Amino acid sequence: MKARIDHSVCMVLLLAVPSLASEPNQPAVGVRGHVGCLQGPHRVERLTITRPGVYENYLIDGRWAKRDLVRIKADVVALRNCEVRNGCRDGIEVYAKDVRIENCHVHHLLAGTFAEQMDAHGITGRPTKLLVRNCEIDHVTGDAVQFDPGRKPWDDVRIERCTFWTGLLAADAAGFKKGQRPGENALDTKNLARNPRSRVVVRDCLFHGWRDGQIGMMAALNVKEHVQVTVERCLFRDNQVCFRLRGPTGPRGGALVTIRDCAVYDSDIAVRTEDRIRDLTIRRLGIGKGVKRRVTRAGGGYGAGYVYEGEHVPPPFEKLRKEGFLKAAE
Repeated sequence: MKARIDHSVCMVLLLAVPSLASEPNQPAVGVRGHVGCLQGPHRVERLTITRPGVYENYLIDGRWAKRDLVRIKADVVALRNCEVRNGCRDGIEVYAKDVRIENCHVHHLLAGTFAEQMDAHGITGRPTKLLVRNCEIDHVTGDAVQFDPGRKPWDDVRIERCTFWTGLLAADAAGFKKGQRPGENALDTKNLARNPRSRVVVRDCLFHGWRDGQIGMMAALNVKEHVQVTVERCLFRDNQVCFRLRGPTGPRGGALVTIRDCAVYDSDIAVRTEDRIRDLTIRRLGIGKGVKRRVTRAGGGYGAGYVYEGEHVPPPFEKLRKEGFLKAAE
């Protein structure tokens, strides 16, 4: 199950990923096809990766231990078709370069209690050149994805065709009760202005259920501090805030954000701008049914360089989810 592969061979394997675009009857936005383990997975309670290679078909069940479940410390690694579940700390931590996480399901990471919120993130760490592709993350008490809690340098993260959501727990677990909704944000960014600006691209992802959880203001995307984030062709539904975008805050700096061809449905706020965020560009944002407020301003809202153009009424959610933005627009 566990592969140790020559560095050059491994690079070929990491790049040779079949496209799902041509699969029939697959949604255009969010996860496609099977996510998680294949038949006969290798069952472990913890996985620490210290050698390059392809690691596939692991079921990592933490049995509610208070420890991180997967730690990737080696460069040039692929983690594929795995399920990471039932932990009280982070699901996957990445402290390496050239890492791919694909077709994985990360869920039920519950730290603290509902009233005493503690972080248990889905994917976190300090990566450089990380691809998170076709993954599902749900029911975590921290953020589905957060970089970097320690605010040290990280860079070049791509998140593609993923689904990040939270909802009511179906059963009691790890100090939480059935019917409670864990979580903070789907994506949260952290960095210091003295570090190089960290870059993130998010494409073709689905975000839903980020409301009524453990913090006062939940957001699908909580983009802040010294980062540059591009969001394209993403769908948002049933969130308190879809885009929470924050400008300069002292030594932590402010975010640079570009949003293109996204759509929002059944949410309290589509875009919340804060702290005079500069050079914010939003183009062709679809405001669907059930959106209470389009763009709000707090702490100065948006600043210089603000562009907002092409707002429109998008097709119904299910049509856009199935067909994608380009086809639905035809």
